[in-house]
Amino acid sequence: MRWSAFLLASTALFAQSLFAQSLFAQSEELARQSQRGKQLMAEGRFADAVPVYRQLVKALPGNPGLLLNLGLAERMAGQPGPAIAHFEAVLKLQPGNLPALISLASAHLELDETRAAIDPLLKAVAIEPGNRDARSMLAGALFAVDRFEPAAEQYRALARTTPGEPQVWLGLGRSYESLAGRAFRELEKSAPKSGYMAALLADTRLQRRQYRSAFFLYRQALDQVPGLARIHASIAEVYRRTDHAGWAAAEEQKEKSLAPPDCAAHAAACHFLAGRYLEAAAAAKLRGSPEALFWQSKAYDEMARQAYGQLGKLPESPQIHEVKATIMRAQGQALESAKEWREALRLAPDNPRYERELANSLYLAGDYKNAVPMIEQFLKSEPESAQWNLLEGDSLLHLEEVAKSIPYLEKAVLRDPRLLPAQASLGLAESRAGKPAAAIPHLEAALPMDDDGSLHYQLARAYQAVGLAEKARKAMSEYQETQRKAQSDKEELTREMQIGPPK
Repeated sequence: MRWSAFLLASTALFAQSLFAQSLFAQSEELARQSQRGKQLMAEGRFADAVPVYRQLVKALPGNPGLLLNLGLAERMAGQPGPAIAHFEAVLKLQPGNLPALISLASAHLELDETRAAIDPLLKAVAIEPGNRDARSMLAGALFAVDRFEPAAEQYRALARTTPGEPQVWLGLGRSYESLAGRAFRELEKSAPKSGYMAALLADTRLQRRQYRSAFFLYRQALDQVPGLARIHASIAEVYRRTDHAGWAAAEEQKEKSLAPPDCAAHAAACHFLAGRYLEAAAAAKLRGSPEALFWQSKAYDEMARQAYGQLGKLPESPQIHEVKATIMRAQGQALESAKEWREALRLAPDNPRYERELANSLYLAGDYKNAVPMIEQFLKSEPESAQWNLLEGDSLLHLEEVAKSIPYLEKAVLRDPRLLPAQASLGLAESRAGKPAAAIPHLEAALPMDDDGSLHYQLARAYQAVGLAEKARKAMSEYQETQRKAQSDKEELTREMQIGPPK
C-alpha cells in the first residue's frame, strides 16, 4: 500500500494547511481533537480516527481538509462506501484535489466498481502526469474492463518513466496480447476460411511445435494469398525446425523475391514489415478487412513479444515466471507451466492468484494428487464455486475416488447447469458408481461437447443398463460413426500434413 502511505502523509499536511485558518478562531478543544485525529492516523488506528474526524466535520462543515481526512480514515478502516461520499464532497469544493481523486478511485476499486474508478483516475493523471501510482491504477482499471488500447497507452507511458518495473512490462504485454486476440477473433468471425486465418492458425501451431500442422496451414494460406508477405519465411522456419535446411533456403529466396507491398493500398503491411508495429495496428484499424485484421493481430502479437522480452531482461521476478507459465500453458505444456507458477510463488509467497494458477496447471497436467489439496483450500473460501467444485470432483474421479467425487460434481452442476464438463464428469461418475439412470440426464446434457464419441459410448451403455435398447442402439451407432469419421479425417490429415519440398 505504498500509495496509501504517501496519501496519509500528504493528506495530513494538506489538512493542516487548510485547517489552520479555520482553527485560528476556534476553541482549543477543536485543536486538541485535530491533533488527536492526526496521531491516530499516523499510528494506523483508522477506525478510532473516524469518530474524531466526524466530530470535527460536524463542528466545521465544508472544510475540505477535514472531509478528506474523514474519508481517508473510513477507507483505511474498511469503510469504502461512506468514504466515497466524503471524497465526492471534497471534489465538489475542490475539483482538482489530487488526493481526493485518487482516494475516490481507490474506494471504488475496493468495492469492485472498476468503471467508476476510471474517471477520477483520468482526471488525476491529467492534473499530475508524472504521478506513477495514479497512472498505474488507471492502467490496471482500464485493462480490467477490457479497454486494452487505452490501457496499453498508460503502460507505455509508465515504461518510459519506470522501465525497471516488471509489472509495467507485464501489463503492457498482456494488453497487447489481448488486442491481438481480439483481432484474431474478429477475423475468425468475418473470414474463418480465409488464407489470413490459416496463416494466423499456423503461427499458433508453430509456437506449439506442431510443425506438420503449421506446414499444412501455411501452405493453405499460400494457396489462397500467394503474395502474402512473410509466408515463405514462415514455411522456411518450419523447414529449419524439421532439419530441412536446403528447403528452408529455397523458401527464404522466394521471400526475398516477393515484390514489396503497395503502401498506399496496404499500409498496415508496410508498417509491419518496417518494424513500425504500433503504426501497423493503427493503420489496420482504419480498414477492418480480413487483411487488415491479419496484420493487426500480427502487430499486436509482436509488440506483446517485445514487452515480454523487456521483462525477461530484468532481474528475476514473479512477473517473469508468470509470463513463462502463461506461455507454457498456451502451448499445451501444463506441467512446465506449473513449474513456473511454483517459481513465481517462491518469489511471491501466498499470492492467491499464483496459487490458483498453479492449481489449474496441475489439474491440466493430470497431476491430480497434488492438485486436490490446493483445490480443497480454495473450496474452503469459495464453497459454492462451480469451477472449483468441478476441478475437485473431476480430480477425485481420475484418482478413482468415485463416491467422493459425486457431491462436488453435483454442486458444480447445481451452481452452473451450463458447465458441460461438469455434466460430463458427473455422468461418468454416476455410471462408474453403478447408477446408470442417474447418469443419463448428465451425459445427454454434455453431448454438445462430445468431439470424439466417448460420451455417446458411455450413454449407450447407460441406456442399455436401464433397458432402453433402441436409444442404446442409436447412441452406439453415433459413437461408431464418430470414430469412423475421426479415423478417416486423421488419415487424410496425416497424408496432407506431410512436410514436403517447396513447390
